Amino acid sequence: MGGEGSMMAANNSLKNNRDLISKRKERGGLSGSYSNAKLAEFPTATPEQLNEIREKILKQNRVHKVKLLIVFGVIITVLILFFLYN
Repeated sequence: MGGEGSMMAANNSLKNNRDLISKRKERGGLSGSYSNAKLAEFPTATPEQLNEIREKILKQNRVHKVKLLIVFGVIITVLILFFLYN
């Protein structure tokens, strides 16, 4: 009968996939203890520093928005002129 070789290949593939799954489950996730891990010490920020950072980020966002509007405006103008003169 035909198709015996392809069925054997399918069975081998399924067997190999099952073997891979079982190995993955045995390995597990993270192992070990974190009791010896040292945490980094970060300085605390004052409210004034936080306000300065906030203002700086807001200014950067405004500048970025203006640049985007200029770029899109130029692209739209070029497209309109292209379609009008074609």
